[in-house]
Amino acid sequence: MPADPPVFEIGKDGIMAVVAGVDGSPSSLHAAAWAGGLARRETALLVLVYVEPLGSPAYWSPLSMAGASQAAADYVEELRAEAQRYLDPIGVHWKLVHHRGDPASGLEAVAEQFRADCIVVGRSRHGGGLLGSVPRTLINDAGRPVVVVP
Repeated sequence: MPADPPVFEIGKDGIMAVVAGVDGSPSSLHAAAWAGGLARRETALLVLVYVEPLGSPAYWSPLSMAGASQAAADYVEELRAEAQRYLDPIGVHWKLVHHRGDPASGLEAVAEQFRADCIVVGRSRHGGGLLGSVPRTLINDAGRPVVVVP
């Protein structure tokens, strides 16, 4: 009888992929830098994730929704250029993912898609106490380790 194929285990064979949530805030940029350093040291894939939060008031009318979607697309292109500028010269293998929806759920979904060993996010200074709602939700619900960077 053939043996069952090995089951993927997060972090058991070294770090293969790191997901970093980036939203333009200083703490998210610090988180991306920390995750980039980890990915470089471990020769892991860095997956930068921008989650476009569709629940914000900017999406409540068709006219403002178009402007918010364009602003998000512009930010993703700016983020891609910055990642290329900083990560390519130091040899970090990276991808950029633009996800739409709830930020915590989106980060976990992308982490699952890439079989990431951890999720790295910045500490929020608003929206849910000391950590903020996204880091708190991830810490409570994610299926992998979560690193919160100040």
